[in-house]
Amino acid sequence: METPHRVSTLELFFDLVFVFTITQLTVLLADDISFRGAGQVLVIFTVLFWMYGGYAHLTNQVPPDRTVRRVLLILAMGAFLVCALAVPTAFGAGGVAFGLGYLFVVLVHSALYTQAHGSGVLWFALPNVLCALAVLAAGFFDGPPAWALWALALLIQFVVPQLVQRAAASRAEPDEGVTTVSDQLGGMSAEHLVERHGLLLIIVFGESVIAIGIGTGSLPLSAGIAGGAFLALAVASALWWMYFVRDEGRAEEVFAETAPEKRFKLAMLAYYYAFLPMLLGIAAFAAGVKKTIGHLGEHLHTGPAFALAGGVAVYLAGDLAFRAVLGIGPARFRLAALVLVLATVPVGTGVAGLWQLVALVVVLLGALGAEVRWTPGCRAAVTGSG
Repeated sequence: METPHRVSTLELFFDLVFVFTITQLTVLLADDISFRGAGQVLVIFTVLFWMYGGYAHLTNQVPPDRTVRRVLLILAMGAFLVCALAVPTAFGAGGVAFGLGYLFVVLVHSALYTQAHGSGVLWFALPNVLCALAVLAAGFFDGPPAWALWALALLIQFVVPQLVQRAAASRAEPDEGVTTVSDQLGGMSAEHLVERHGLLLIIVFGESVIAIGIGTGSLPLSAGIAGGAFLALAVASALWWMYFVRDEGRAEEVFAETAPEKRFKLAMLAYYYAFLPMLLGIAAFAAGVKKTIGHLGEHLHTGPAFALAGGVAVYLAGDLAFRAVLGIGPARFRLAALVLVLATVPVGTGVAGLWQLVALVVVLLGALGAEVRWTPGCRAAVTGSG
C-alpha cells in the first residue's frame, strides 16, 4: 500500500507563481486575438507547461522537505516569474530574458533531480537544456528564424518522452540499491499527481475570474455588467464541475490501480497532452471575457466571440482526451457540447456578447444535465462529491 503523499504548501506557492505565466498569456491573447497571437500563446505555453510538468513529477518523487531543496525550488519560482514577466514580448525585446529565465528553470530542475537520483537524470536533463538553448537563441532573432527556433524547441520536447521510455525499457537487471531511470519515473504517488494538477487547474480557474474584474475596468457596475459577470462565472463553474465533481476522483482511482512502471506514460498522456488544451482553453475564454464584458450589449468582433466559444471548445477537447486516456465515460454529451459551443460564435457576432454567454451556459448545463440523467452511476457521483 502506498504511503500518503500530499501536496506541500511550497508546491502550492510554486503553482501560484507559475499561473502568473497563464495570466500573462491571457493578456497577450486579449491584446492580439489573431492566428499570430494564438500561435505565440500556443508555443510559449507548451514550452512552459513542459517544465511545469517536470517540476510536478520532481516534487512527487523528491519532496521539498530539506532546506537545499526548498531553496532551489524557490529559485526556480523566481526564474518562472522572469519568464512570466517576459511573456508579452517573448517574440520581441523580451525574448532573451525569457530564454535566460527558462534555461535557469531547466538547470534547477536537473540539479534537484540529480540530488536524489544521480547521473540517471541525463536522459532527460540534456534534451531539456537543448530545448532551453533553442528558446534562448530565438530571443536574438525576429520573424521566421525565431519561429523556427521555437519549433525546434517543441520538437526536442516531444522527443524527450520517447528517449526516457526507451531508457527505462532497455535497462538491465538493476544491482541492489541502484536507482534506475524507470524507478525514478515509475515510482510516483498517484494521489499527489492528481491533487497537484487539480490544484493547478483550480488556480487557473481563479485567473479567469480575475479576467472578469479586469474586463470591467473603471466602468460603473450596471445591472448588465453584473449579469454578464455572473454568466461568465457560470461558464467557468460548469467547466469546473466537468472535471472536479467526477473526473478527478476517478483519475486518482485509475492511477492507483495502474502498475507503478506504467504511470509515467499514463501521466504524460493525461496530465500533459490532455491537460494542455484544458489550461489553454481557460486562458482563451478568459481573454474573450476580458474583451467582451464591457461590450455585452454590442455585436462582438469575430476575435472575442471566437475566443469565448473556442476557449470552451478547446477545454472540452482536452477534457474528452483526458477521459479517453483514463477510460472515463461517456463522451457523447461533451462531444455534442463541443460542437454546440462553436455554434455560439454567430450569436455573439450577430446578436450580442451577452446572449453568447447565455448560450454557452445553456449548452454546458444541458450537457451536464444529460450526463446525470442518462449515465449510470453519474447521479451518485454528483450527489456524493464535495
